[in-house]
Amino acid sequence: MAGHSHAKNIMHRKGKSDAIRSKIFSKLAREITVAAKMGQPDPAFNPRLRLAIANARAQSMPKDNIERAVKKASGGDAENYDEIRYEGYGPGGVAVIVEALTDNRNRTASNVRSYFSKNGGALGETGSVGFMFDRVGEITYPASIGSEDKVMEAAIEAGADDVESDEENHYIYTTFETMAEVSSALEAVLGEAEAVKAIWKPQNETPIDAEKGATLMKLLNTLEEDDDVQNVYSNFNMSEEEAAKLEG
Repeated sequence: MAGHSHAKNIMHRKGKSDAIRSKIFSKLAREITVAAKMGQPDPAFNPRLRLAIANARAQSMPKDNIERAVKKASGGDAENYDEIRYEGYGPGGVAVIVEALTDNRNRTASNVRSYFSKNGGALGETGSVGFMFDRVGEITYPASIGSEDKVMEAAIEAGADDVESDEENHYIYTTFETMAEVSSALEAVLGEAEAVKAIWKPQNETPIDAEKGATLMKLLNTLEEDDDVQNVYSNFNMSEEEAAKLEG
């Protein structure tokens, strides 16, 4: 296992921008409702619901909101949401995966396609970029939990595959199948995680300059601001020099 640092210049981090913060509760509520509807409404017997509720709590979502989202599913008045994955290329050949929960496939497909085309990208077929990513578990802890060495030691003990750390967070990676098991083992040592989720992790990164990066950021942020979009993943990498140009 090799720990390596997240580049500080990766400004696009899932769920971190102010624009996304304002919509995060509704996205979390939608995931809770879908999880409760697909399985039992009791998190003790529904791993997906248990994860959704834990992630909602980590984002300080009020208990009433969580309970309302669960009741909505069991009350039978919840919309029927479809889980859809879109794949395509952004500026500079960067691969992008978009996960959506939607009650209107045509609307969402039309919106996502227009976001790509208006921002120098192109929507592809399902599977067109998915092979460049691995489906893994990501367990996030704040940097304040301890040093990278401490987290690395706990991660190895818990059976994780890798750790990446930056100034704000530690990201612990597991196989998709062992995510819940590793998360439970880590909780006993480090406490409750900030987030536990299945993600698409790029196998290799595509370098991008500031000019293309500006358009790419616009594409990624526009995608995340859409109510139907739950998660956005990409494989871009920007050098500190290019990031400084973009920020300047």
